[in-house]
Amino acid sequence: MSKTLFQRIATGLLPFILAACAATGGAQLAGVEERGERLAKAEAMFAERCKKAGVFIHRTAENVEGVFLMKLRPQGINHGDQYAMDDPYGRDLGGDGYIESFAKGSFQANNRGPLNPGSPEYRGYHYVEALDPKDGKRYRYTGRIDEPWRYDASYSKTYKRFVLDKVPSPDSMPRYGVTYDDISTREERDHWIAGSSLKVIDLQTNEVMAERIGYMMDRGQGNTNSGRSPWLFAADNACPEFAPRHGARAQQRQAQVFVEKVLKPILEN
Repeated sequence: MSKTLFQRIATGLLPFILAACAATGGAQLAGVEERGERLAKAEAMFAERCKKAGVFIHRTAENVEGVFLMKLRPQGINHGDQYAMDDPYGRDLGGDGYIESFAKGSFQANNRGPLNPGSPEYRGYHYVEALDPKDGKRYRYTGRIDEPWRYDASYSKTYKRFVLDKVPSPDSMPRYGVTYDDISTREERDHWIAGSSLKVIDLQTNEVMAERIGYMMDRGQGNTNSGRSPWLFAADNACPEFAPRHGARAQQRQAQVFVEKVLKPILEN
């Protein structure tokens, strides 16, 4: 029985269909191999960077009343901007929240539960100074517990909040400064590696008293499927690791923890 027209057409197309399937499968396999090679190169690069990472404390100071934040953290969070040099490893509280994190009593006011064994003390300083990016002037911030029911009847008498008071700084600056830098290179960012430097500086002598150098890498190499945030996932693959908790959840207040190891806050009220 002779083939139908449809059968003849299908038979003629079969080699092309098979070739197309082979090409698609080959392209997918090549893509998998390329991603694997890229990840292997990134991991090798990351391992090499981790050899120079760590916390390096050269000198400490006791009974420190206040610090000068030489650079503030951005307000927003960099979830996946590959080449924004905003120090994803050092991500902390942003804007005024970063200032507040160094103020005495702020941690205790915002965290009600008990600390886990081995957790930092989060003491804070009597005052924090920083330049206001709006006017370029230096201001001094101090923290206190506010009870808004005392001046606004709409609030419950049980409600309290931690607030910052801001006044122009006196002429003399704090002796000690805190600053950070993104030390990533273009090649590192090509492979989703972010490098960070956090320093404590004696502003009288320009001596670097301590420095933390850290790196992290996104093993997904920028994958954003299902709303994935590459830089937040990169925090799970960091050196030094974030502690006492793991990953992006532990990045908040990391600067305070490091600085208080170097500049011991004064204990008096």
